[in-house]
Amino acid sequence: MSSSEPDSVAVNRAVWTRSNAEYTDAQAAGAWARDDLLWGVWHRPESELRVLPDDVAGLDVIELGCGTAYMSAWFARHGARVVGVDPTPAQLETARRLQGETGIEFRLVEAPGEVVPLPDEPADLVVSEYGASIWAYPALWIPEAARMLRSRGLLVFLRGSTLAQVCAPDEGLVDTQLRRGYDELGRIDWQHDDGGIEYHQPPGELVDVLRGSGFELERLLELLAPADAADHPYYDFVPAAWARRWPAEELWVARRRR
Repeated sequence: MSSSEPDSVAVNRAVWTRSNAEYTDAQAAGAWARDDLLWGVWHRPESELRVLPDDVAGLDVIELGCGTAYMSAWFARHGARVVGVDPTPAQLETARRLQGETGIEFRLVEAPGEVVPLPDEPADLVVSEYGASIWAYPALWIPEAARMLRSRGLLVFLRGSTLAQVCAPDEGLVDTQLRRGYDELGRIDWQHDDGGIEYHQPPGELVDVLRGSGFELERLLELLAPADAADHPYYDFVPAAWARRWPAEELWVARRRR
């Protein structure tokens, strides 16, 4: 581990190595084949949410915490120049296999979101969907995103909602009780079987990090699950019935000021 990496990087790499073997590798080909970009556990379509530029062709895009890189593949298929960044070799190996199977080519870099070995200002757009957005330390990965964005570049990221975190027990599913105080948000070392270390700063703190890193917040979408949503077969942390009533996910859109 690099001395500049938080200890969470190694812990989470182990989590996602296991997840790749249990679920994500088998699901990746279907995700790579989607026509529309679908956000989050509940697959809210980009064609409905409209948080990205209408035309991504010719844009330089970096995905932080790309996993098996289905989002990067979507951008590349639509004409963007893409770099997918992830710290887990097993996830990147799945992405490389699918590049070979589909002919969709883009650069893949093994690195955590906190320390990205790319130069300053190579990107028009930085995205993260349950990648660096929750698994990397915000005080490090958000300044990294700002460093890599050109003037007026866009940062779009999705994470679990604040409400879901305060209703989450240490073990078991999100429910209708307040389980933790705001002062317990930030770094969360999960004690359930999947384990892992996530970062869920309260919204006010996250706005301060964004502004301090040179961003202007443009949109914050609190996403409900669709009316016909069913419980996810693997990411079952939030029941569909709960997510249909309260926002389980937050989609943030910020622009670099200069």
